Amino acid sequence: MHLWPLIALSQNEPAIAAGKDIAVVQTEYGAVRGYIHNGIYTFKGIPYAKAARFMPPEKPAPWAGIRSCLAYGPVCPTTQSTSFSDEFAFAFQQNPGHSDEDCLNLNIWTKKTGNGEKKPVMVFLHGGGFASGSSIEYPSYDGENLSRKGGVILVSINHRLNVLGFLDLSAYGKKYKYSANAGAMDIVAALNWVKENIANFGGDPDNVTIFGQSGGGAKVSCLMNIPSAKGLFQKAIVQSGSYLTRFTEDSIAKKVSVVLLAELNLQPSQADSLQKIPYERLSAAGLKALKKVEKTLKTADMAAFGLEWGPVRDDNFLPYQPGDAKAIALSKNVPLLVGTCKNEYNPFIPGARGISMDSARAKLHRKYGDKTEAYFAAVKKAYPETVKPSDYMDVDLIFRPLAVAQADNKAIPGAAPVYMYLFKWQSPVLDTLFKAFHCMDLPFVFDNIQRCEEMTGGGKDAYALADQVSQAWINFAKTGNPNSKGLPAWPEYTPENGAVMLFDNKCEVRYHHDKELLAIGAGE
Repeated sequence: MHLWPLIALSQNEPAIAAGKDIAVVQTEYGAVRGYIHNGIYTFKGIPYAKAARFMPPEKPAPWAGIRSCLAYGPVCPTTQSTSFSDEFAFAFQQNPGHSDEDCLNLNIWTKKTGNGEKKPVMVFLHGGGFASGSSIEYPSYDGENLSRKGGVILVSINHRLNVLGFLDLSAYGKKYKYSANAGAMDIVAALNWVKENIANFGGDPDNVTIFGQSGGGAKVSCLMNIPSAKGLFQKAIVQSGSYLTRFTEDSIAKKVSVVLLAELNLQPSQADSLQKIPYERLSAAGLKALKKVEKTLKTADMAAFGLEWGPVRDDNFLPYQPGDAKAIALSKNVPLLVGTCKNEYNPFIPGARGISMDSARAKLHRKYGDKTEAYFAAVKKAYPETVKPSDYMDVDLIFRPLAVAQADNKAIPGAAPVYMYLFKWQSPVLDTLFKAFHCMDLPFVFDNIQRCEEMTGGGKDAYALADQVSQAWINFAKTGNPNSKGLPAWPEYTPENGAVMLFDNKCEVRYHHDKELLAIGAGE
């Protein structure tokens, strides 16, 4: 049964304990002081590295005395933040934080510190692609409840993004050798910090799970391909983030830099001036360069969503493309939990809300032609509860196939297990406008229904499902197996069985439940 966060607290005890000698922990670089909130030790804005613009991350400078880590640190600057309508802004309750290029910091939530305990560690990577977002962007990212419930240590990080993290300047000097993947190197640096320091917070450095949603899931996929990250984590969870099907080739990344310099009227010999140019000008030039170079490329040269800021295959830090045999071998022994939401981005697409069945049929006919009736039958077979015309319009057929492909590639003989899920619970808020859209799973994973009532409604059904979903994530972090009490038996996924856990008010396992639907969506 789910317990409200404050039930166990005495009314005579303050919710927050903070003071000179409270929640002090020693790290390799100096002592940090956090606070205790409702029994959870909380540390915010701990520096895990430092870096000059375009340079690889270095270990943070040691400090004397005790460093106060009570408030969130800076987030990476971005000019690409998602713009929401009023209704979706209401659901997300976005917090932009304060930005600074000195943003390599992390946050920790834990029940206890030290004492020789070895609690499982869960390192969360935020969404926003590789261009925007932060560890504090949404209220669902708060790690207190998950730490309290599961006895896990929750870590979230900020790192360099967009042009600051993924501009390939390697053609302009040896010092820029790693600039193309500086943002990904930051994440590896954070995992190294966890390896070195998390035991002092009560964590097990040899039982680390990396997990992320959307762009965070793509970062998890990226880390599974990075040789220097091997051994820094033992399990991986990809939530709606299987779209990173290809890293940008360094030849393409170098073209982006050439165009960026031209946009700024700079000669190649003036590349060093990029270290000082104001961020807004640099970012604007970078976005123009991406668009111009993208127009010259073939679809096969890009990831699923086109040419964006992101990891670069470079023969040094990131030598393999996803799917290469050597890349698969790197993470062969890492269990994977992967899945998507039923409706993902489709609720953002205008035209489905309140549509009539005749209009829905006409729109779908323009897309599927003589396969339209087969499409309707396939949707009904996959999701028997389908009734409204809009339910036929907004089933995700973009993220789900990519997740299946990732699971198929990972589930090879002799490898660690793969488990697949599909989150299909429909939010009742705003006349079910949000459905199971992109990010809807986050409040359930983090057991943060109360913090995210605008998205979930905060009803009993939401709390009940969050109890099941969060426990599955906790169990996976502990053992590599998400099976938990209250859920039906969850088998390992294989390409042959197509097993998927459907998360809803009644959770169930089905096998190839949407095989026909995916085939139609793929044009087969």
